[in-house]
Amino acid sequence: MNHFKKGIVCLSASWLFSTSSLHAADTLRVGYFPNITHAQALVGLANGTFQKALGDTPIDVKTFTAGPSAVEALFANAIDLAYIGPGPAINGFVKSNGDIVVIAGACSGGASLVVRSGFIVDGSKGNYTFHGKRIATPQIGGTQDIALRHWLQKNGLAPVEKGGDVQVLPMANADQLTLFAQNQLDAAWAPEPWATRLVVEGKGLIFIDERDLWPNRQFATTVIVVRKKYLQEHPDVVEKWLTAHVNVTNWIKEHPDMARALVNQEIKRITTKALPDAVIAQAWDRLELTVNPLKHSLERNATDAFDLGFLGRTRPDLSGLVDLTLLNKVLASKGRPPVAP
Repeated sequence: MNHFKKGIVCLSASWLFSTSSLHAADTLRVGYFPNITHAQALVGLANGTFQKALGDTPIDVKTFTAGPSAVEALFANAIDLAYIGPGPAINGFVKSNGDIVVIAGACSGGASLVVRSGFIVDGSKGNYTFHGKRIATPQIGGTQDIALRHWLQKNGLAPVEKGGDVQVLPMANADQLTLFAQNQLDAAWAPEPWATRLVVEGKGLIFIDERDLWPNRQFATTVIVVRKKYLQEHPDVVEKWLTAHVNVTNWIKEHPDMARALVNQEIKRITTKALPDAVIAQAWDRLELTVNPLKHSLERNATDAFDLGFLGRTRPDLSGLVDLTLLNKVLASKGRPPVAP
């Protein structure tokens, strides 16, 4: 049985509700993006590691292009587990009153603010002005969108809708690249491999490697979330998934060349277009795959999102956002130290 879906799945709330009843209770329905920051999902589903770990439990796969869409699917009970960015993960936890929880990490790093080279005066970052510029992010309220808006705020800038003169334009990564190449965008805060594509194909320059804004250059780019109801009803299935996730993470680190090739193969299968070798090689070097969800960075993401008005009027209680019980059980079974809570 082929559990892969062709193409990018765009899901409306009505469709999600109408189809959720078609799935057996013990099926694990998984969402992820065709991005290298979701490498474990791409590799583990392609080489059968996840299905082998789950045994007779079917895996139903859906692909997305941005975190808020995946969270909508979680809300609608159309998927059970997802690889998403910290912004949507936190937003999902808050809006669901704790029904969506983070159970592991997947990727650190791998996001940058890229500018068109024509807007650099004399090649000096110090002479670059963002006043009046058009800057793209993948989706409003997404991880890179929050990162950009927070950075603007810290640097005395503001989007047009907040009384400033910077146009923040949420749009799909592919559209960013097209408009970037046509000189219709000045910059974009993008995840990999899109940041590198903006550099290689769009002739852009990395203005900020987001790792430079974080302690030890580590921040969560991708985490694994699960619906709490599914976790409570099927902890054995979730534990098996996490066991495979840890194994795939280790395999990728030990076989980077093979992993990159498999990731690119899957990106081509899903999007119909593979990444140029130069793109995937550069992008790979800007991220770190890890099972640690880097909770400290999630907490800072939540603070930034709240300060920007994305999490309501009352500062949210994040206790229960991260549940590492099963992950640490898996790590202990492998003789590895636990991830600190």
